[in-house]
This record gives sequence, C-alpha cells and structure tokens, in this order.
Amino acid sequence: MDYRRNRVPGGCFFFTVNLYDRRSEMLVRHIDGLRAAVRGAKARAPFHIDAFVVLPDHLHCIWTLPEGDSDFSFRWNAIKIAFSRRIPAGEYRSVSRIGKRERGIWQRRFWEHTIRDDADYAAHVDYIHFNPVKHGLVAGVADWPYSSFHRAVAMGQYPVDWAGDGVVADVGGDG
Repeated sequence: MDYRRNRVPGGCFFFTVNLYDRRSEMLVRHIDGLRAAVRGAKARAPFHIDAFVVLPDHLHCIWTLPEGDSDFSFRWNAIKIAFSRRIPAGEYRSVSRIGKRERGIWQRRFWEHTIRDDADYAAHVDYIHFNPVKHGLVAGVADWPYSSFHRAVAMGQYPVDWAGDGVVADVGGDG
C-alpha cells in the first residue's frame, strides 16, 4: 500500500507514534532508551524538536526539519530501530511480523500532520502538553515528567500552572 505523505522541505510536522500493544507502558519504562534513540537519529539526520510528550504507549511531537529536507520517515525508522534494539526480546509478535523478522514493539505506521500556520502550531503544542491530563495520567500538566512542557515553562512560554482548569482547545489527534 502506498501511503501519501505531505513532503514539505524544511516543514513543521505534528506526529503521533504508537506502540503495537496499546496497553504497554514500555515507553515510560524505557524512557532513557527512547531518549538515546532520538539523540542518535538527530545526530544522523538533524531536526528541531519543537514540542514532545511521551506517554506509556504512544508519543506526540512537533518537529521542524532542516531547509530542503522532508524525510521525516527516515528519522522515525531510525528512532524505532534504535529503541527496539535496546529492549529485550519477548514481546508478542504476529505471524506476519515473525515472517518479516519484525519486532512487535511499534505500530508500523505513524500519523503526521503538516503544521499550516501559527494558530495550528500553537493548538498542536497545547494538545501535546495537555495530553497526559487528557489521558488521566496526572491532574496537572506540570505533573507529567516526560514532556517538553517543562522546557517551555523555563523559557517563559507557559506559566507552570497552565491549563490548571483543564481547559485547552481540542485539535483532535488520534492518541
């Protein structure tokens, strides 16, 4: 199957990437391995992380790619492979995955959205930072440790008690 991706060189993109087993807590249990995988991918093919949140079974982020570069798929492949190599084998694998010699860690695809303008960017950054509250993991955005929200607070982009009332614009997303 040929998936259509919006290839915008130097573009800004929102992503949702899911684990194969959506009941897993593998991402937060192995957060250091995920961080190392992202650092490795950035070293091989640079990109800017505008916002990022890691939940137990999925993650959301916004990346800006370098001028003239639109290959986010290469970067996600590198991250998934590097992370998977850090995890001991033993997860469930379907017959199809066994036949293709694939691990059963990540869903094969990811969801991407090209950021259209400043309002779209701001709404997706808010969505990313509010996601742990949306999923009932914490009561306040600042309580979730695996989020770029803390960096944004340090840079003066958000007050530490942002969205304390639980109200944030809904931009959709699938996770």
